Amino acid sequence: MSKRDDYRQRLTTVFREVFDDDTLEITDEMTAADVDGWDSLTHVTLVVSCEKVFGLRLSPAQVGRLKNVGQMLDVLVERGTR
Repeated sequence: MSKRDDYRQRLTTVFREVFDDDTLEITDEMTAADVDGWDSLTHVTLVVSCEKVFGLRLSPAQVGRLKNVGQMLDVLVERGTR
């Protein structure tokens, strides 16, 4: 399994926990508009959960540049240590 595939599985778990939906499947093109309940508060919760699970800190500028889940995954794979 590639690092990206491993991170995708782990990110899926984070999304399922944050949005309390065990059936949620992420795609690279997915945005907040595609997920019920993805508002500014859950966005912060999602970012904090990702930082904890992947062992990194994201700057507000990095988070602000993310346009979709695929870009989030790219940053996590590039910067993640776990």
